[in-house]
Amino acid sequence: MYLLDLHFKGLPETIAAFLIETEAGPVLVETGPHSTFPALREGLARHGYAPSDVRAVFLTHIHLDHAGAAWALAEAGADIYVHPLGARHLLQPDRLMESARRIYGEEMDRLWGEMRALPAERLKTVAHGEAISVGAEVFTAWHTPGHAVHHIVWQWGDSAFTGDVAGVKIGQGILAPPCPPPDIQIEDWRASIALLRSLPLKTLYLTHYGPVFDIAAHLDTLEANLLSWAQWMLPHFEKKTPPEEVTPLFQQFVKDELVAAGLDETGIRQYEAANPAWMSVAGLLRYWTKKREKEESA
Repeated sequence: MYLLDLHFKGLPETIAAFLIETEAGPVLVETGPHSTFPALREGLARHGYAPSDVRAVFLTHIHLDHAGAAWALAEAGADIYVHPLGARHLLQPDRLMESARRIYGEEMDRLWGEMRALPAERLKTVAHGEAISVGAEVFTAWHTPGHAVHHIVWQWGDSAFTGDVAGVKIGQGILAPPCPPPDIQIEDWRASIALLRSLPLKTLYLTHYGPVFDIAAHLDTLEANLLSWAQWMLPHFEKKTPPEEVTPLFQQFVKDELVAAGLDETGIRQYEAANPAWMSVAGLLRYWTKKREKEESA
């Protein structure tokens, strides 16, 4: 297995894809955004492969930083494996891209590149616990909502590729729980963390970024930080503080944590590229809104 650094926004260790060699040909976990497809192609070439050699792509979820180049691999001949709730957005990506364009505006194309509809015959949906064999290698799909309803952790032997549900940790930085809208659900996320604890794993591979070996400590810290971020947002939700006022406060809160961890400006930029703090404001406020609405309707 080889980790491919996609150098998102020209920065190292922000987004990874994972190349695994099998008897039937190479497979990828994650593709990164289409904007980093040249880096993905170069990473494959370093190991003797072209995109047309890739037999299968296992997506953890359909967010553009994880799946934005999936269509290009599908057009080159790879089968794309995805959660059933994410499939329609890959078959008809217009709504997904329109939503992203409202958020990113003029930066959209530079950040994410192009997104085309996948050929339907290349798209494969997977059930919870379903095992997919490629050559002698077996990849098991675990549905793990919390960060996104369409999230999968892919287990490969005693390793797991965790997308965003096991958090973001770059170098010696903090363990951040990425909380973008619209699907953040703390209770589901904690259940997914519990599922990860139950699996016989020795290594977690984070898309942002790299291997984790002390899994128990990692997951304990992730759960604590997830609850901490949600509780930080609660009084602002209760006071109905406008998002435009909350955002700089939350950005400073996260930056203070990064500085306290000893990160320099490059490290802070890496975190902002991998997990923009401002995205979590809308996600966490939406979580509290939906939670209160559910409690009031009960």
